Amino acid sequence: MAAIRNSFQTANYWWVGLSLLLGLLSNMSRAYRWEFMLSPLGYKPRFLNSLMAILIAYLLNMIIPRAGEIARATTISKYEKVPFEKAFGTIVSERVADVIILLGVILLAFILQTELISGYLFKDDSSSSSVKWIFLLALGAFGLLFLKLLRKTSNPFLMKIQKFVYGLFQGVLSIFRMKKKWAFLFHTLFIWSMYILMYYAITFALPETKNLPFSAIVVSFVVGSLSIALTNGGLGTFPVFVASALTLYMVPESAALAFGWIAWTAQTLMIIVLGGLSFIILPVYNRKAET
Repeated sequence: MAAIRNSFQTANYWWVGLSLLLGLLSNMSRAYRWEFMLSPLGYKPRFLNSLMAILIAYLLNMIIPRAGEIARATTISKYEKVPFEKAFGTIVSERVADVIILLGVILLAFILQTELISGYLFKDDSSSSSVKWIFLLALGAFGLLFLKLLRKTSNPFLMKIQKFVYGLFQGVLSIFRMKKKWAFLFHTLFIWSMYILMYYAITFALPETKNLPFSAIVVSFVVGSLSIALTNGGLGTFPVFVASALTLYMVPESAALAFGWIAWTAQTLMIIVLGGLSFIILPVYNRKAET
């Protein structure tokens, strides 16, 4: 613990500040990208409303997993009059685009360090894996039967669900109808480039991590991203996962843990501060815009 505390005290926080700036740029780019998806549906939300809705979503996701997506759609629906189901549909399609990029980064990490990543992804034994596949197939079959029922129903409640599902599909298909497909692709790549650079910048904050090879950056970034996806914002897991990856590249365990905690703390504080401010500013900003 003393070594980790010493790393915190001696870290170069100018690099941490640069990392936070890159993180803010990624959030701004995500807000612009969302506008490209809502535009084909006939809606042009104000940039600040889109940005603050995203920041609030990140904050809520740290408290309740996936609650942020619902809050984001609700926020834009309230302040920009976008129907909730359509807004939520665009968020789903946005996540699809992000998952494709993440899979590409994971593939790159596999190429650079196959043994490490496979160890993180496939720790389960064969029996538990079989149960998961059976469950997923059963869930898929149930979903298909339910969709077939929705198409033929005259039940008022099920018709409301039908309308909701249709709105979701509209949102997902908006990615194919948008006029600025290339701008959407650019922002998608920009967002993920900022994520990686945000992570990379912090490596220069500590002497033990400033000379890491590219493979170590990509592999530890993937491992850290998976820990965030599997938990509430990587709470308690991100530093450990990242450190376990960095120690394979001869980084001392104390420095690797310190790096993980510095990266996670900086990112978490940014989310709390910007998300909290957005909660306060959003209604005030829209009240002034209406007058």
